[in-house]
This record gives sequence, C-alpha cells and structure tokens, in this order.
Amino acid sequence: MTNIPSSNTLYPSSNVSNKDSDRKQRLELNKLRKRLRRHVGQAIAEYSMIEEGDKVMVCLSGGKDSYAMLDILLNLQKSAPVNFELVAVNMDQKQPGFPEEILPNYLESLGVPYYIVEKDTYTVVKSLVPEGKTTCGVCSRLRRGTLYGFAEEIGATKVALGHHKDDIVETLFLNMFHGGRLKAMPPKLLSDDKRNIIIRPMAFCRESDIARYAVYQQFPIIPCNLCGSQENLQRQSVKSMLQQWDKDTPGRTDNIFSAISKISPSQLADKDLFDFTHLTIDRLSEDKKPLKFEDNKTVTSGNINKASVVEQWVGAEEPEIDNSIQAINL
Repeated sequence: MTNIPSSNTLYPSSNVSNKDSDRKQRLELNKLRKRLRRHVGQAIAEYSMIEEGDKVMVCLSGGKDSYAMLDILLNLQKSAPVNFELVAVNMDQKQPGFPEEILPNYLESLGVPYYIVEKDTYTVVKSLVPEGKTTCGVCSRLRRGTLYGFAEEIGATKVALGHHKDDIVETLFLNMFHGGRLKAMPPKLLSDDKRNIIIRPMAFCRESDIARYAVYQQFPIIPCNLCGSQENLQRQSVKSMLQQWDKDTPGRTDNIFSAISKISPSQLADKDLFDFTHLTIDRLSEDKKPLKFEDNKTVTSGNINKASVVEQWVGAEEPEIDNSIQAINL
C-alpha cells in the first residue's frame, strides 16, 4: 500500500506567499483531476464498462482508491453520453475499532445513495489464518462473495472495484512468480458464476496520482487492520521491485501494462491459446512472402475509433501529455 503523502510533503514551507501557494495547489489539483478523469473515461469507453441504464455498485472500502473512484465517477456522470445510476456500498467487516460513522457521514454529505453491509468476516479470517500469515487472500474471497451477492439483491448491473494500473501490474508478477501463470486483473470481468460483471474504472490510473489526489480532496481514509498492519507481504515485495524499476527506467510500469493489452499468442507457449500442433508449410503460392517481425499480427480490440469514443465521456479537450499516456499507446 502506497503511503499517502502529507500536505507538508507536497508543499514544504518556503518564502512563497500563501496566495501563491494556494494557487499552485489549485493548479495541481486541476491537473490531477483532469488526468484521472481522462484515464477513467478512457477505460470506461474502451472496455464498454458502463452502458445506458446501468446501476453501478461502487464498492467503497474507505481507502484512497475507492474514494477517488467514486469522486471521478460522480464527476463523469454529469456529462456522460449514457444515463447510469451510482450506489455506494461498504462492507463493515466488524474489525475492532472500526469507525462506523465515517463513511455514512461522508456519503450523506455528497448526497450519494449508499448501503452498509454488515458481515463479521474479521473473526472468520482470524480463525482461519495463522498468526503472522497473510490474510489478504481469505479476506478478499469472503468480501467478494458477500458483495457479489448483495449486488444481485439491489439489482446492480455492474460492480465497480478501485484497482488501478499498479495493482494490475503487481498482480501480473505475483501470478508469474508464485503461481506460474500469465494472469493479471482485467479491466472488465464476468464473474465465474456469470451472475455479475465487474469493472475497474481506475485501470489506467497510476497509484501515485491517486495518492496525491486523496490528499488534496482530504478523503476520510480508514486504515485496514487486517492487511494494512502486515509487512513483508509478497505484494509489497513486488511493489518495491516495480517502484525501483520505474525509478531506474521511467515509464516501465506503463509499458508492462501496455504489453498485457497487446498479446501475440503465437509468440508464447500456451497450446490452448494457439494451435502449435497443426502448423504447416505453404510454399506453393507465388504471393507468399517471408513475414517481417512487424507484420506478425497481434490480438487487439479491433479497429475502432478510440479517440471519438473517449471524447464522448471526457470531452474533446486536449489531453495532458505525460509519459503514462504516451506509453499506453491509447
């Protein structure tokens, strides 16, 4: 979990007047909001995450990612090309000392419809997982099952989770290193029982941007006593590795994310994904030419006009040019 920088870290004391400092903060907040808004809009448009008449259940944990997701979705809802409903849902897992009043007070101040689902998964997790072992896997499965079932109860057509680009790339390496599988978290997913569609509107957003945005917006962050207190988790190790890579080679995480959306099955080794068994030589046709490497086709989402679709969600303003947007090749 990335530590959210304090306001003092963002703006150290200096001789600059308070007026100039406030102006800088407003400019920075505006840049961050525009960048996050555009990335969320791109993800929604490219993966058809939200459609006309959808009831989107926004899973709100009390962490920075889900707060930012709700904030941006509320902003996009005002100008979206389709009509959709947002309802916030938090799961009270009965953790000791959990501040029950924070989320209801926050959501009521926004005027957002919400539910608090009470389920004592804390006790279950503690009874199943030995002391000192990682609780994330068991906790997430219990929470996911409860929330998916509740989505059906309230008639939600989409379940929105706050995972961002860093989460997705970290999961890719966790599955490779510890599971021997080339698998991450997709921006859009049909649940195994086919009863829910899960969307990740923050899939194109960087965690560092979300962390800074959370400071500016002063979201009432609620720490997780189950996983937040555990150190040396496998995910933390992968996160540190990726952060060092990004420091040494800026844009590397963005490039890795881009790679998982441009798959060449014939260049991998999955026999179920590509038919290696029945490869045949064809040298009879005169028009056959040796393929150059760049001629090899990749699996893509099709030849849609991505720019025009995205503009329906975020407008036609000039996007801010930064490494992450360029690296994704959207």
